[in-house]
Amino acid sequence: MKTLFKIISILIFSVCLFSCSEELVDQAQTGSLKGKVVKRGTNQPIANVKIFTTPTTQTVFTAADGSFEIPGMPIGNYSVKAELSGYLTNFQAVNIQNKDQVVTMVFEMDDDKSLNSPPTAPKLLSPVDNAVNQPLSVELTWSSTDPDATDVLKYNLTIKNNVNTNVVQVNDLTATHYTLSNLNYGVSYFWQVSVSDGIHDPVLSPISKFTTNMVPTNRFHYVQKQSGNLVIISSDDAGTHFQFTNPSYNSWRPRKNNNSGLVAFLRTEGGSSHIYTANPDGSNAFKVTTVPVAGFRNDELDFSWSTNGQEILYANFNKLYRINKDGSGLNLVYTTPDGSMISECDWSYDGSKIALKTNDFNGYNTKIYVIDMLGNILNTVLTGLPGASGGLNFSVDGQMLVYSRDISGYQDNSGNYRQLDAHVFVYRLSTNMAYDISLESEKIMGTNDLDPRFSPNNAQVIFMNTSNDNISQRNVMVIDLNSSMTDLTRAVLFNNAEMPDYE
Repeated sequence: MKTLFKIISILIFSVCLFSCSEELVDQAQTGSLKGKVVKRGTNQPIANVKIFTTPTTQTVFTAADGSFEIPGMPIGNYSVKAELSGYLTNFQAVNIQNKDQVVTMVFEMDDDKSLNSPPTAPKLLSPVDNAVNQPLSVELTWSSTDPDATDVLKYNLTIKNNVNTNVVQVNDLTATHYTLSNLNYGVSYFWQVSVSDGIHDPVLSPISKFTTNMVPTNRFHYVQKQSGNLVIISSDDAGTHFQFTNPSYNSWRPRKNNNSGLVAFLRTEGGSSHIYTANPDGSNAFKVTTVPVAGFRNDELDFSWSTNGQEILYANFNKLYRINKDGSGLNLVYTTPDGSMISECDWSYDGSKIALKTNDFNGYNTKIYVIDMLGNILNTVLTGLPGASGGLNFSVDGQMLVYSRDISGYQDNSGNYRQLDAHVFVYRLSTNMAYDISLESEKIMGTNDLDPRFSPNNAQVIFMNTSNDNISQRNVMVIDLNSSMTDLTRAVLFNNAEMPDYE
């Protein structure tokens, strides 16, 4: 009987043991949940999001990259909840079916705009609305506030004008100011700012207007070298100036004509030199010539307006042409009888005569003479002298001609075309007399006076002075004339300047 009792007890214990073992096995069957939380629409990771489940397992928080993991989750169905202040709480269902199963999921959370206030409409501070006489570089400033101090505000700036349909758009500014450069003279600009906190729709400012200065009536133009190119500068007599041509182009030899309201100049295009015109503010550059300006050295070429501003006179090697300012009506005026190149020309104020400078292929054997409109020689100003010469310009009354000449007679046939002692001369056509005004104005030894021009009232001559080493700074100077052409004074007008024009 005792034996039977022992056997029954063992059987009951074995059944209980097996039943407990099966329950432990079921409890050991777990999986894990991995996921990431991002902002809807941008996929930007969201950190510190609270992740918890129903039925309850573990509560975890997302890392900086938005990732999370809940390990050891028993097999079963769960509701997973993502929660963070400022965002709408999100739920997702998860079913872990197998042991060691890894379930992945992504939460896309929406901003809870009800918990966040939009920024205020930007207030445009400067320039004030309807401001006038603004410079060509204007700093735009504005302000905006946001009740939620942690919001990062970004601004979009839109600028339009009353001249064309161009729109300037500057986006994602974090500062409340922006410098608007390279504006045009006499143009009205309209600007507006929008602000966004990344949560609400952008908020727009009112539209504000400002107008730039009118085009200055600058009488001086000269040339500077910038980044390897020649650039034309427009200036008044007080030195207030602006850049007339774009430095990405090689532009030189400015010639203003008040009757046409244009400034003409030379510009390199495809290896050739052509005449362009532009408005006094540098806008609307227009190519006049199809037959290029050509002769000895681009920097030695010059051309001339007619007084009425309707035509331009220029040379192509040994031929002299006249052309209308709109590029039409190209006509041959004169051809040199000996085949020498015409490098420079000037048209008298009354339109009756033309001064020419010719030279050989090395720039020497120069001649300066005056012809009438039929090609007849009226005056021989310079011939048979060694050395370089140039810089022709008639006085307003047409009775004087100014030019430069290297009195050293130096001739460098290596191609450097170096001058050692260039002086400015004033030649009187009525007497065939030339006056050395450089000698009378205390010219510094070892320098050259080049590119002379009469002032509009004949009382001065402006020119460029520089060392004869060909590498030193170039300055535009002025000499005050008198009737005797003696005891003349000189002064610097513009530093780092050459090829002056004075109208």
